[in-house]
Amino acid sequence: MSSELIERAAPLSADAHLVDSGERLHLLVPNGNRLYDVDAQIYERIDRLRRSGDSAALAALLEEIGVDAPRYVDDTPPREPPVRALSLAVAQKCNLGCSYCYAQGGGFGGAATRMELQTALDSVDLLFSDVRAGERVNLTFLGGEPLLNRPVIYAATRRARQVADDRGVRVTFSMTTNGTQLTEADGDFFEQHGFAVTVSLDGLGAVHDVLRPYRSGRGSFDRVLERVVPLLERQRRMQVSARVTVTPQNLDLKQTLDGFVGLGFHSVGFSPLLRAPNGEHELDGAGLAAMLDEMVRCGTEFERRVIAGDRYPFANAVNAMREIHRGTHRPYPCGAGAGYLGVSADGALAACHRFVGDEEGALGDLAAGVDRERQARWLHDRHVHRQEPCRSCWARYMCGGGCHHEVIARDRPACGYIRGWLHWCIGAYARLLERRPDYFAATR
Repeated sequence: MSSELIERAAPLSADAHLVDSGERLHLLVPNGNRLYDVDAQIYERIDRLRRSGDSAALAALLEEIGVDAPRYVDDTPPREPPVRALSLAVAQKCNLGCSYCYAQGGGFGGAATRMELQTALDSVDLLFSDVRAGERVNLTFLGGEPLLNRPVIYAATRRARQVADDRGVRVTFSMTTNGTQLTEADGDFFEQHGFAVTVSLDGLGAVHDVLRPYRSGRGSFDRVLERVVPLLERQRRMQVSARVTVTPQNLDLKQTLDGFVGLGFHSVGFSPLLRAPNGEHELDGAGLAAMLDEMVRCGTEFERRVIAGDRYPFANAVNAMREIHRGTHRPYPCGAGAGYLGVSADGALAACHRFVGDEEGALGDLAAGVDRERQARWLHDRHVHRQEPCRSCWARYMCGGGCHHEVIARDRPACGYIRGWLHWCIGAYARLLERRPDYFAATR
């Protein structure tokens, strides 16, 4: 299935993409990611022109049928964007020994260390430095394993909550953890403050244990479940999700998804391993094709469950449906280096949490503030219009050019996978919009 899907999703034109959902024929105009139903004649004419490479004739046809529009995205990067999200590497150390870890065991290639309380409080000050009443900010805690520095997480959260309340600002909190250090008291604290808690889990039982063992080699799955289940049972304001890093060793995604949904996770998402510091467990072309097949299998079940009126929290599909419905279009894959920055344990600012300790994404420090010159270069160079082969790809404003860290380190081995998944999602969206329009009622 994956080879056929990848072929259908091929980047034949930067200006038009066609999808047959099985019920109707659809045209996606990448400029604004606008989706239209078209008849068979128009579908055939567009297909012929995009295969011929005659972009001028294709543009004329799009104008003829009334779907042309001024450019939604220009070449200009944002200038000195305000910081509205920070991730704090509160513990650059970890108690697990995951061989593929981008943080290289938590220390990002250096000695294990923890963030001092004052550094965390200074980070909170930066986050709120120019925020206005009614705005929203997010504070995230990462590692290594962040709960190895629990007191700083608690103190920074309380400070941020107090400042937000004083200024009429909405603050949200999140954390990614391996789950082994969670306590019921943590659950109470996270529930009180409405945390989004993401637990890194790579499969059920032995599958997880192979990929995410303790440094001694002992598996961690049973310990994680022992610590996570009490949080799953009490989540109301708190949301506890599972994030699965996909490698050649854990490609049975449907089994994993159903297992975690059955445990009560608020959502379950999958992310392919494209870059590991030591090269271990990275997905190659065959692995990505296998993952695409599994993603479609999970997506097909998601579609069936939505039509039946059931909740099936497959995060990749849920997020794709939301973004397609909104017509989300962006020149970057995320806010990294713009409104979102990472903070290292020693107070250095980075383009995101994955660039902690990496000069490639260094953007200043807490003492001196954001290095606006470096940030301007980053936002200029990472704009999707300056990426190849993105400029000629129909999916460029959906994926934004791919994760900066992965692209810089390993280029773009996953383009076929990404386009194939998005192509399938567009078809699924069209089918759901036809059969369950109420599902999208609260999306905008």
